[in-house]
Amino acid sequence: MPLSEHEQRLLEQIERALVDDDPKFASSVRTGDRRLKARRKLQLGGLLVLVGFAVLVAGAVTSSVPLGVLGFLVAFAGATLGVLNYRAATGAVVESAGPAGSPGASSGGRGGRTRGRQPMKNRLEERFRRRYDQ
Repeated sequence: MPLSEHEQRLLEQIERALVDDDPKFASSVRTGDRRLKARRKLQLGGLLVLVGFAVLVAGAVTSSVPLGVLGFLVAFAGATLGVLNYRAATGAVVESAGPAGSPGASSGGRGGRTRGRQPMKNRLEERFRRRYDQ
């Protein structure tokens, strides 16, 4: 649904106020979709893994230890790049405990959290409390 003229003017005023107030933040928001950048890094990571494995195999075929080590390092770097950008590229929602650290609070908008999705620290604390209370 298109915005009315009044809403467009209000939006432009808000944008100008944002640029005047914090130009660095405004430029970082304006740069584009962060998911697109993360997807490119994820794809680059996958490509590096493939190239790294190819170099690793080439090192094994030629019996060249430095070439094999280089291939492993390239594949490892690609895997690391992919793992670090996977969540941002796929748009996965990160659920965290509320401000008081309560396990029932979540920022994902869902009603409650399942037991399997609690952070490990919270599960361990809960087990300790149950054992201590018995």
